[in-house]
Amino acid sequence: MDHNILRSTRELIDEVGYPALTVDRVAARAGVGKAAIYRRYASKAEMAFVATVHEQQLAPMTDTGSLPGDLLALVRAFHVRMAAPAARQLAPALIGELAVNPELKTRFQDTFLATEQAAFAEIIERAVVRGELDGPVDPAMAHLLLLGSLASALYILDLPVDDAMVTDLAAAAAAGITALAARHYGGPVKA
Repeated sequence: MDHNILRSTRELIDEVGYPALTVDRVAARAGVGKAAIYRRYASKAEMAFVATVHEQQLAPMTDTGSLPGDLLALVRAFHVRMAAPAARQLAPALIGELAVNPELKTRFQDTFLATEQAAFAEIIERAVVRGELDGPVDPAMAHLLLLGSLASALYILDLPVDDAMVTDLAAAAAAGITALAARHYGGPVKA
């Protein structure tokens, strides 16, 4: 049932666009009742977000051997998801809904953001173990530095984000994370 709901959502977004998407249309296409959808998703925006951006679990973080490399691998994976046409239609609506729907905001933070921040925590832990960082940095700050910048470029500034920009974002985030670790733990800022 979950697969049918998400597949139907993706198909309808491709056919009619996010603004014309309705839970009624998804339910009819998926062959389920609206109640089944609302038991799984708090809103149309959450359902569409899961279907277009965050349905798949994050792949295990590959250890590239360096903080910049790990961040680059992560941001490249997210760029593919976040730059998709459906995601670009949906993100502004979801951001607006998060601002007015406390239940959805909590669900979003406890699921999607927690998963993403766990990936950052893993990357940071590896960098500390390798000696690249003087100590751990708050994964939420690392998340903001990298994926917050990517989201802003794609959804607010409407910039043409290519691999060169993604590479620069990863390098800037690595430098920022390194500087934060040095600031918090008193070590020299590493290049």
